[in-house]
Formats: sequence, C-alpha cells, structure tokens
Amino acid sequence: MMAKQFLALGDGCRLAYRFDGPDGAPVLMLSNSLGTDMDMWAPQMEAWMQRFRVLRYDSRGHGDSDSPPGAYSMDRLGRDVVELLDALGIERVHFCGLSKGGMVGQWLAVHAPERLDRLVLANTSAYMGPPSGWQARIEGVLKDGMVPLAEASIARWFTPGFVTGSPDRVEPIRAMLLANDPAGYAGCCAAIRDMDQRPTAGLNRTPTLVIAGSEDPSTGIGEAEFLANQASDGRLHALPAAHLSNVEAADDFARIVQAFLSQQEG
Repeated sequence: MMAKQFLALGDGCRLAYRFDGPDGAPVLMLSNSLGTDMDMWAPQMEAWMQRFRVLRYDSRGHGDSDSPPGAYSMDRLGRDVVELLDALGIERVHFCGLSKGGMVGQWLAVHAPERLDRLVLANTSAYMGPPSGWQARIEGVLKDGMVPLAEASIARWFTPGFVTGSPDRVEPIRAMLLANDPAGYAGCCAAIRDMDQRPTAGLNRTPTLVIAGSEDPSTGIGEAEFLANQASDGRLHALPAAHLSNVEAADDFARIVQAFLSQQEG
C-alpha cells in the first residue's frame, strides 16, 4: 500500500493516483464517476485488494488531479489512462469504470484494446443526450458552484430509502461533490456533452461485464443492454440500486466484479 502519488501528463495536467494490494497481483484499474474521486471505490477496496493490485486515479478535473480550464473530450480522458499506464510501465489491466469512468472504459475498448484484459462498465451509457442539457449544467456550475448540483446528484444517484437509511454511505459522496472544482466538473461535462460512442460500441472485443442499477434514472437498463449486446463477449448484471450501484449495493458489486475478473479466458 502506498500514499497518493502524482504524474504530469504530456499536456501538463497532473493526475493523482495510488496503488493498493499485493505486488505481482493482476492490476485492476478503477475510474471514478463525474463529480467524485478515487475514494468512491472505498466500499470495494477491502475485498478487491486481497486479490488485485488496485490502481485508482482521480480523473482530470476531480479530486487531487488538476482541473485545466475549458472543455475536455472523451478522447482526452481516455488518453489520460493510456499515458498513466505507459508512465507506470503497465501493459495490461482489468478496468472498471462507473458512469463517466465507464465511458472512458468504452473508449479504451475501441481505441486501446491491447491494454485491457477484462472490462467492467457500470451504470454508464454510450450516449447521454441531449447536449443542451449538459451545456445548461456547465453554465450553471460555473455560475453557482457545486452546491445546487450536489443535492440534485444525490437525489439521482441513490434511492430515497438509501439516502435516509444509510447516511454514513451517502455523506462521503456528498462531500466529494461539494469539494469538486467547478472548472473540472464543467470540463468533464463537456466531454459527456460531445460524446456519442454508439457507432463504435460494436467494436468492443474485450470480455465485458455491464452492471446496471434497476432504479437508475440516469443510465438505465436499456443503455446497459445496448452495451452488453454490442460487445462481442458481453454480459449484463442488474443490481437493486440507483446510479452509484457500487455504493448502494456495495457487497454485491464487489462480489460480481471479482467473480467476473477471476474467470479464465475461453
């Protein structure tokens, strides 16, 4: 286990990352959702670091990574992963991303498949329109900051019963949202605004587990079915949760991902 470290990418943006788990174990790379940071994966860490060398990073615009001003692209967010792996001398990883992190995973499956062993796409979509909605969110966060967005996000990300019944799980996520740099959040919103990975989804040849939340209002079962069906080796698992299924259904999420990643090829 080591503390958070930093790497300057080719464009000067500094990414924060850390490793947990035994040296020599298969590497599992985790990618956070919009508005959170690497600590969103805390509910899974105890289980996963027993079997994997877990590599977490704060996406550009989030956590302790830099937040360059202006619009980002999904291509840029994907190349951030490739640059990080190159710098660390890691050829291949299992990759698990949720929401925006899953969008990055989709990009990697098409543009850098040689870096992937197995892929988990959780609570994500190949397209999240309309662009006008994202543009309004960008303008809102740059004007009013993260507070209004944080409350709206909590309402979408968790079922009402979970919000009232599990404040110990919800409050760390709210704190991540409130701590987010509005410029970084807006930059990643632009990447989602401009993204349409539906035309390339059928190029995914990586063994892929798609996880959906049965109560997810943002990326529902239909979006998950599309990703699973388009992949040449895809499967779908629905959990009783809203958008942050790894938090709301933490133990089941950890178990099904670990079982999938532990399967032998062929």
